[in-house]
Amino acid sequence: MPLPFVASWSGGKDSCHALQLALAAGHRPVALLNMLNETGERSRSHGLTPALLQAQATALGLPLLTGSASWGDYEAEFIARLVEARERHGARAAVFGDIDLQPHRDWEEMVCAHAGITPLLPLWQRSRRELVEEMVESGIVAHIVSCHAAMGPDFLGRAIDRALLAELEALGIDACGENGEYHTAVLDAPAFAAPLAVRHGARQRHGDYWFLDLFLA
Repeated sequence: MPLPFVASWSGGKDSCHALQLALAAGHRPVALLNMLNETGERSRSHGLTPALLQAQATALGLPLLTGSASWGDYEAEFIARLVEARERHGARAAVFGDIDLQPHRDWEEMVCAHAGITPLLPLWQRSRRELVEEMVESGIVAHIVSCHAAMGPDFLGRAIDRALLAELEALGIDACGENGEYHTAVLDAPAFAAPLAVRHGARQRHGDYWFLDLFLA
């Protein structure tokens, strides 16, 4: 049965593809949900700015719900935002972009149960390589905005395409980045009203990861 849903939105390729597949299955998006750090200046998962996240939401024609939290109160804040999506926007489901990490799915099912909505995982148990190729072929344009220090900063800003996938796999890096090797920002997709124009800022290393600032042009 088609359901109105809130999309758990990292701003990257997996959450975008999950939203697209949920749309193709007949479900209807009512909002995006992104979690920011304690200061509210960056997204927790990908280090994106609220301005870039809002531009993505605008391109999709959807409201953006954000929560700001430390890791200590992340779960409670996430549940609160799911409840907001249900009560203010009519969401009856939440769409997640996880592929095969069972602890992630367990957590998502738990927070959805607390919020009284249904979890949907359109990418679940699909081949990682096939999924990322499907994303590229579908028209999702995603650029690497963070990567593990072992990859080095030269990968930052590069678009995910077949040539890059082959290069990553030759280096022993999971093509989909599902193990946290890299994260992306989607700049265009079939559901976008128009692509996002961005400029690259500084490359910075924090701990074991490199990050690239993206600013709206």
